[in-house]
Amino acid sequence: MPSSFVLVYHRSPFDEVIDAEGKRQWRDQKSPNGIIPTLRNLFRSQPSGTWIAWREEESAEAEDETLTVEAGAATASAIRLRRIPLRKEQIGSFYHVTSKESIWPVLHSFPSFFEVNNADWAIFQEVNRRFAEAACNEAAHGASIWIHDYNLWLTPGYIRALRPDVKISLFHHTPFPSSDVFSILPWREEILESLLCCDAVGFHIPRYAENFARAATSLLAVEKAPKTPVANHFLPCGSALAQPDATPWLEYRGRRIQLVSTPVGTSPDVILSLRNSETVQTLIQSIEEGTKRGRRLILSASRVDYTKGNQEMLLAYERLLEHRSDLHGEVVLVLACVAANTGMKVYEDTQRSIEETVGRINGRFSRIDWVPIRLTTQRISYEEMVAWFASADICWITPLRDGLNLVAKEYAAARKGKGGTLVLSEFTGASVVMKGAVLTNPYSHRRMDEAIEEALAMPADQQLTRMQSMVNAVEHLSVDNWADEQLRAIQPAVAAMPT
Repeated sequence: MPSSFVLVYHRSPFDEVIDAEGKRQWRDQKSPNGIIPTLRNLFRSQPSGTWIAWREEESAEAEDETLTVEAGAATASAIRLRRIPLRKEQIGSFYHVTSKESIWPVLHSFPSFFEVNNADWAIFQEVNRRFAEAACNEAAHGASIWIHDYNLWLTPGYIRALRPDVKISLFHHTPFPSSDVFSILPWREEILESLLCCDAVGFHIPRYAENFARAATSLLAVEKAPKTPVANHFLPCGSALAQPDATPWLEYRGRRIQLVSTPVGTSPDVILSLRNSETVQTLIQSIEEGTKRGRRLILSASRVDYTKGNQEMLLAYERLLEHRSDLHGEVVLVLACVAANTGMKVYEDTQRSIEETVGRINGRFSRIDWVPIRLTTQRISYEEMVAWFASADICWITPLRDGLNLVAKEYAAARKGKGGTLVLSEFTGASVVMKGAVLTNPYSHRRMDEAIEEALAMPADQQLTRMQSMVNAVEHLSVDNWADEQLRAIQPAVAAMPT
């Protein structure tokens, strides 16, 4: 049956597992704040919908698999899922090489990490074409098709060529770089031509939308609308990613493309409910009696990635311990830094550097009753992560570049009604909406040092005021708000997201 709504994302809505009897089961994801559970919830309000994803399949003769998935009571409705078979080498080339080694460093403004020699653009094109054909085969006449992220950049162009009747939107979950950095990509015109086949292109913040508009107008004959002031919830000036006004639409070859800026949000009510649950309260008590023991707890949570600024943060902490001997034994930094599992050398080198730096700092400053840094590279359950948020006096999130950073928002949601301080890089998308954070420049030793000192010295009443400002932002810019606003550009009568 043709679908009026088609969602295109490389990942499936549920995790597939094979049980002891060899039967296929679908496992619900535990985190309530990831993008996948949010996108999954959209199917509650859509009259008919299909999710397009991939599956690994070594047979060259394998065809698309279409099935209905239902994974327990957590899902209000079944999801029609169409999975495209890709061989392991196709996934490796498309995702781990072209997407991660060539496009990722450019998106995050790290051109020195750009690697094009191993990229196979023909495979990238073929995979995107497969996604587009699957979406077109599922879409009813006039359907809305919502595509997610940069690894499917070419999908809109292939869809438009096959189905001029449908509405198309693509959302970028990453930064969009300045036009000169974007132009490093040798496939830049083909990418832009495809994105300009959309009816709407979505971004976290106005700066990324404006970067896209500038790239399009500098490389193609695109007409720009007059700029309009950004929404009140965005910081208009005073920070690296602030933007006072932005281009609301572009026109190209007779098509008007809406540029929609809405930061992905979290689910603050779910986080607060978890914080107050018996399970998480028990975990909080364990942290208080174990790691904290009356000390100030500084938390940092990220992935092992050269964009995340873990090394810079650790060196700033080392400088703090060097000149603040009064803090020895009085503070502890917990770094939850999830290891990458791609086998890419750049991530292996990054993890090795983090581990060596932590070992050196602990070797310099540890006492028999105190270790200044606790590091884990293992995945932590969401319940435990909420417990750490609720326990942390300071959350130190200072990536060198980050599309948004949900950790910053989750920390604020978990601290509702309490104090606490968020030290946040001004190169994160979240920095232009989290107006109570202590913003800092992770490239500057002086700014990093000043920020952590300010956080440690902040009076309790100021902490409460700032935290309430951030909680208000998190509650206003929730994940439901994000989905509603992005879909409204291609579905004017879209129903409100179910809670």
